[in-house]
Amino acid sequence: MAEPITLRLPMEQEELAVSIFGMNDQNAALLEQECGVTLSFRQGQLQLQGEPEHVHLVERVIEQLVVLLRRGEQVDRSKLRYAIALAREGKADLISEALQQVVAITHRGKQIRCKTLGQQAYVKSIRDHTLTFAAGPAGTGKTYLAMALAVMALKNKEVERIVLTRPAVEAGERLGFLPGDMTQKVDPYLRPLYDALYDFMGVDSYQRLVERGTVEVAPLAFMRGRTLSDSFIILDEAQNTTSEQMKMFLTRIGFGSRCVVTGDLTQTDLPAGKRSGLSEALEILKDIPEIGIVHLTAKDVVRHELVQRIVAAYDAFDARRRRTEP
Repeated sequence: MAEPITLRLPMEQEELAVSIFGMNDQNAALLEQECGVTLSFRQGQLQLQGEPEHVHLVERVIEQLVVLLRRGEQVDRSKLRYAIALAREGKADLISEALQQVVAITHRGKQIRCKTLGQQAYVKSIRDHTLTFAAGPAGTGKTYLAMALAVMALKNKEVERIVLTRPAVEAGERLGFLPGDMTQKVDPYLRPLYDALYDFMGVDSYQRLVERGTVEVAPLAFMRGRTLSDSFIILDEAQNTTSEQMKMFLTRIGFGSRCVVTGDLTQTDLPAGKRSGLSEALEILKDIPEIGIVHLTAKDVVRHELVQRIVAAYDAFDARRRRTEP
């Protein structure tokens, strides 16, 4: 074990040190716990104590956090965990870059940014490819970022309409017992898509665009027999498509369109023994250069930090189970 060292980092503004430490020093506690160092602030200096390797890792993290804070961003525990993970991979210099790109602006004026390098790669893939697949766990922003880019493409007149669709995996007997016509029956399945659209457009604007046919939200079954040209098409929850449904959907893409397919392969609701159309498509189409494929991971989860830890725990459990299976 290397001899512990003490490193002092000058802090020109005391407010920066306070922000780095976080409310009730929770950020400092996280750095101490995750990296094995001791932090303190004295006489305008941030003091780090611990093994050289750990101290210099925290130094790199703090340098990038200062960049974020000076840019007016908040540093929460989720961002801090991600910064530590990047620093351990030797990518500390990418921390501030990963959180810089503005993807879209909501109707209330809030800037939507990429929060991880995985999200950054995802956004770039959508912009660079006619068709992009994004597979990853819940909370990685797959649907939300795709929706943001769809709205921006519509506003910039790159497409004439937005088409959002999801498979209704319970389209058999259970939907039959729900009240209302087919649109009302499938409405609960499409609610997350509505919520994201309200964020970017506002309810009134969204309703006007729906009335004009500029925005369409429909179950996947409604896509059969159509050709979708000059459209930004998003297929959400694609892990619940069958092979036949996925092929049907992908052959709907027309000229001037852009398509994003998102899903979480660990949360398939198909009957036992039925292979996911998303899983099959990723295997069949992986060598076509015009198609972008992005795999997001637990590190890209941007919901509550507990969600990130839950996803990581399930990933570890699945890995252990695969190793023990005959």
